[in-house]
Amino acid sequence: MCHIAYRFQLAGYRDEIEYCSVGDNSEVERWPESGFVKKLQRKKDGYFYYFNRSRECADKDLFKIKLFEY
Repeated sequence: MCHIAYRFQLAGYRDEIEYCSVGDNSEVERWPESGFVKKLQRKKDGYFYYFNRSRECADKDLFKIKLFEY
């Protein structure tokens, strides 16, 4: 869960719910084998982040991630 939140927060969003509600981002592209997010449009300027199949967030950086509850 944290690795997915990390990617959305890197792009400037709280989570997937906010990402889908902003602009025309109705669906998130994911890697089929892992379910990790593949591509996100940045909130600030509209450019794209492209992510690898593997996890970017190291264990030492997990404390930086915020998980939101609705």
